[in-house]
Amino acid sequence: MTDAATRPRDARFIISCTGIGLAAGLLSGLFGVGGGTVIVPFLVFLVGFDQRLAAGTSLAAIVPTAMVGVISYGVHGSVAWIPALILAVGAVVGAQGGTWLLPRTPITALRWGFVGFLAVVIVTLFLVIPSRDAELVLTPLIVIALLGLGLVTGVLAGLLGVGGGVVVVPALMLLFGTSDLAAKGTSLLMMIPAAVSGTIGNIKRKNVDLVAAALVGGAACTTTALGAWIATIVDPLTANILFAVFLTVIAVQMAIKAIRGRKGAR
Repeated sequence: MTDAATRPRDARFIISCTGIGLAAGLLSGLFGVGGGTVIVPFLVFLVGFDQRLAAGTSLAAIVPTAMVGVISYGVHGSVAWIPALILAVGAVVGAQGGTWLLPRTPITALRWGFVGFLAVVIVTLFLVIPSRDAELVLTPLIVIALLGLGLVTGVLAGLLGVGGGVVVVPALMLLFGTSDLAAKGTSLLMMIPAAVSGTIGNIKRKNVDLVAAALVGGAACTTTALGAWIATIVDPLTANILFAVFLTVIAVQMAIKAIRGRKGAR
């Protein structure tokens, strides 16, 4: 692997980063996720980044992508602004806890647990179809629950490197009764503060390729609005089915990591 500063910025590099961004932006807008599940593995396989640099670069690229997504959902009134900020506070604190727990937690067992969680969510998505007229009414209990959800999301992000949207979107729909559109718009807003904070830290540690992040993020911005628009025109059942397929891909990726982790521990 070559250092980020000396990596050749040739046509293959530019085309690869642009293509990754286009795909990530579409998924980000469609599902309310950061797109890291696409960005990280493809930066590793297509561009030759190591895992840490890919993760840091992905986080930086998510910032403009999420901003465009928030604007796209906000135009349709599908962003719960205050709940998103509450979630963000919990997530920022939780991420620090996850980082602290990382060397003290059996990650392989945790990964299998997360696969089990995703399996339950996938099944539930076929049983519970959210109403697009549903609103998230804040009460003291709901505020506490949102802080708890943000905390859990942040811890999982710190431990497993999973994006907040994978947890927050289904949780808002299934546990809080939020519409699928509001869940996605709120998720995108929630992840911006954490992504900015993480990116600042990664820049200080020289764990981000800013050129690649600009290419990926810039390309993603051009398709995020398209993904958000598609989300508004498909019916809630179809949206749930598409999200279930997406979560299945995430679950398979996590299961593969768990299997590799168990073999590596032998």
